[in-house]
Parts: sequence; structure tokens; C-alpha cells
Amino acid sequence: QVQLVESGGGLVQPGGSLTLSCQASGSISSIYGMAWYRQAPGKQRELLAGISVEGIAEYEDPAKGRFTISRDNVKNTVTLQMNSLKPDDTAVYYCVTYNDDGDPGSRGQGTQVTVSS
Repeated sequence: QVQLVESGGGLVQPGGSLTLSCQASGSISSIYGMAWYRQAPGKQRELLAGISVEGIAEYEDPAKGRFTISRDNVKNTVTLQMNSLKPDDTAVYYCVTYNDDGDPGSRGQGTQVTVSS
């Protein structure tokens, strides 16, 4: 399994933007899917977006219209562009791999996103 390292988190004001990046230790060109999810303290894990090896992206409600997922199979990265951030977006954001059955594989250590004025 590849190792995943997320980066790009930080403190941002409401309405601001952040770009999260997930760097894989090896090639992701044969990995079926890559996804981002988040977990806030005291809340359940929440899937945000996934992208297939063909570049087909799907979004869950919290991400629709505000977040954009992309993957670069040459640089072995997956990116989550987040706009119009709200305090409710405060969480640790994780990058994961999954197979064509939807079963999760590798997961990164997470990156903290805090939205606050």
C-alpha cells in the first residue's frame, strides 16, 4: 500500500479558501479511487469527495458547490480545493485510497483545518 501525507491545512477566516494536498509515496495510476473525508471532534467521520482513476469526481452534500477534488497520476497527488469555508468546516481532513468495491485502503495522518475569525 502507498503511504499518504496530507498538507495544506491551517487557520482561515470564514469565507476564505484552502487547498489541501495529498502526496502518495508511490504511483497512484493503478489505484481505483482517491477520496477526502473529515472528522470533527465529537462528530462522525464525513466523506466529502472521491475521484476515480479516470478522473470522475463525486461529491457529498457538505462539499457540493464549494469543494473541488482533482488527482494527478503523474505527480501522485490528490488535491481538495475548498472555497467559501465556514466554521462548520473545522475538522481534521484525511486522504484515503479505495478499490472498485469501495473498500478503503491507505489513509494519511490528516491535516487540521480551522475556520474561525
